[in-house]
Amino acid sequence: MKGSNGYAVFFFPQALEALGDPIRPYLQSGDGPDPHVVCSEIDTAGAFVEMTIAGRTPDGREASLELLVPSGMVRMIVSSQQSGDFGFRPHTPSLPGAKA
Repeated sequence: MKGSNGYAVFFFPQALEALGDPIRPYLQSGDGPDPHVVCSEIDTAGAFVEMTIAGRTPDGREASLELLVPSGMVRMIVSSQQSGDFGFRPHTPSLPGAKA
């Protein structure tokens, strides 16, 4: 996912076999052997897992796709959030031993 915010959705091998060719354009392999779908939003309420995927049309325009699969097909969901400052004041790095 290369440091971006979003989710990686991994499927059971039997699920990938059952979904077949229609799921293949949405799968990514990354560095590991397990194919997964990368999405920007996910909704796990209900019988289906709803994934929102950012894409482009053949003529280059941005498009948002919603991919729904039965929740029983999903093996694991991994969240990737960009690391950033957190708190109520600006954070500045301090030297070891310096007083705050």
